Amino acid sequence: MEQTISSNEQDLNASLAYPWYIVSLCMLAYIFSFIDRQVITLLIEPIRADLQISDTEFSLLHGLAFAMLYAVAGIPIARMADSRSRPAIISVGIFVWSFATAACGTAKNFVQLFLARMVVGVGEAALSPAAYSMITDSFPKSKLGLALGVYSSGSFLGGGLAFIIGGAAIALVEQWGPQTFPVIGLVKPWQMTFFMVGLPGLVVAALFYFTVKDPDRKGVANDNSAFSFSDVLRYIGEHKATFAAHYLGFGFMSLALFALMNWAPAYFLRKYGMSVRDVGLSLGLVVLIGNSAGVLVSGWLTDRLTRKGYRDAPMRAGMIGSMGVVIPAALFSQVTGFGGSLALLAVAMFFASFPLATSATALQLMAPNRMRAQVTALFFLSMNILGITGGTTLVALSTDFIFQNDKLVGYSMSLISVSGAVLGAIMLGWGLKHFVKTEQEVAAQVG
Repeated sequence: MEQTISSNEQDLNASLAYPWYIVSLCMLAYIFSFIDRQVITLLIEPIRADLQISDTEFSLLHGLAFAMLYAVAGIPIARMADSRSRPAIISVGIFVWSFATAACGTAKNFVQLFLARMVVGVGEAALSPAAYSMITDSFPKSKLGLALGVYSSGSFLGGGLAFIIGGAAIALVEQWGPQTFPVIGLVKPWQMTFFMVGLPGLVVAALFYFTVKDPDRKGVANDNSAFSFSDVLRYIGEHKATFAAHYLGFGFMSLALFALMNWAPAYFLRKYGMSVRDVGLSLGLVVLIGNSAGVLVSGWLTDRLTRKGYRDAPMRAGMIGSMGVVIPAALFSQVTGFGGSLALLAVAMFFASFPLATSATALQLMAPNRMRAQVTALFFLSMNILGITGGTTLVALSTDFIFQNDKLVGYSMSLISVSGAVLGAIMLGWGLKHFVKTEQEVAAQVG
């Protein structure tokens, strides 16, 4: 009997070798996407000085410009991902966002940088809906949480590397000083940074296109039809309590996460007068270790709760993360020492990262196969409105109009992140029973 079990495990591991390659390459793409998305946070001071903008205007560059077309383009791209080649869609997306990130380095004013950031958002909209769908079709349900957790950890590996590599790159190009290039003209150090982080992504786009095959779709007929967008909206309406709890609960949690992550560089630069390189290294290690661990732990916790019989496992794991954010997020801005503040922020970021894997796992269990990418895109719409745009801009508005002091940005971060975490926990807790009902219906359809 033991030999039979061992043989079955070996066969399963062998059969999952290629799916894990897909996960690894998707994770690599996610790493590059977050590097390109996040490096701008380290450039806040030179961009503000050069373009003569306020915190609120900078938040629009970082949040709204990126999220606007990310959210809008995500829906039609997701519809294609429900019926067409997902690797090809992802490859094109990587190419677009990498080129657009480099194009940020050519911006000479607020409008040009805003437009370039919008195109970055369009490219990145192609990745996660298609990646979630591919990974779900490649793994058994009992291993899905970990697989999606590994993929989702790419966001924080990328975020951490954005701080570390970005900080080092900024220090390097500042030594070079402004450079003059043909056609482009004068390029300042902050602009050069965008060239350095954007262009390598083109290699990843090629690697994805030539080495990844689209996995067979599970639980669908042998045709290329997908649910129409009206079908998707009708389905969501039939399960409105489940989707409201998920979209709003995890959306509020993303608000807490991005309120902390997007403004942490400004907080440490302003409060402690540190260099960009030192801030990048410190925050990079926090994100690489704390946030990545949070994603993996949440995926492991979801799988463990699933094996224990909790059909609401991903929602329950997300709620645990929400509650874990509150105390450290409230306290990190109140302590005076750098070490204590960084440690508390790391704990808050660990728990704030739980929803990235758990929200993805929940979505794959809430909808039939050929509408998964579309319901994921609609989730990213809510997450972008509440999280990337809301979390980033609400902190800036709080700093500019409530505290009216740039150096009190930490107070704004605590206020917004704690509020988001509490609201997220409430919504997820309310949605547990509704999620179970929807998950049972989808499981019954699959058979």
